[in-house]
Amino acid sequence: MTRDKLSFRVGQGFDVHAFGAGDHVVLCGVEIPHSAGLRAHSDGDVGIHALCDALLGAAGLGDIGHHFPPSDPRWKGADSRKLLRLVSGLLKAQGWEVNNVDVTLICETPRLAPHIAGMRARLADDLGIPGEAVSVKATTTEGLGFCGRGEGIAAMAIASIGDA
Repeated sequence: MTRDKLSFRVGQGFDVHAFGAGDHVVLCGVEIPHSAGLRAHSDGDVGIHALCDALLGAAGLGDIGHHFPPSDPRWKGADSRKLLRLVSGLLKAQGWEVNNVDVTLICETPRLAPHIAGMRARLADDLGIPGEAVSVKATTTEGLGFCGRGEGIAAMAIASIGDA
């Protein structure tokens, strides 16, 4: 892609998955023991799904459902880290590089604080950016809404990209 001047873009993403059968959740590439799993076509990693949407949105490349539709059996049970690496490759092919990303995970359980450093490291590795360019935070809804009732997990993400 050719651009006449230096470009800088920002995108945002959001994803949600309900709890279902299982004994762990995968969030930002880290497997966390839990009394339930997440119902999804892939591994249900809401953090990475929101991040993929943020990156794709910043580059004007649609959303995760467009690139990895749940109707396509190739993505059944897919490792979301693979999807993130594919999205990163799409951006590079368009002449973009990731500047920084910020993911917020929203749930009452499981407790995420002990896993944040590992999440940041996995995302930095998959995106090929320094760890200090990756932020992962966790919050609750103080018992309100579907997250507060323990029905699932949500994630929001924002990403900035620039000319490679």
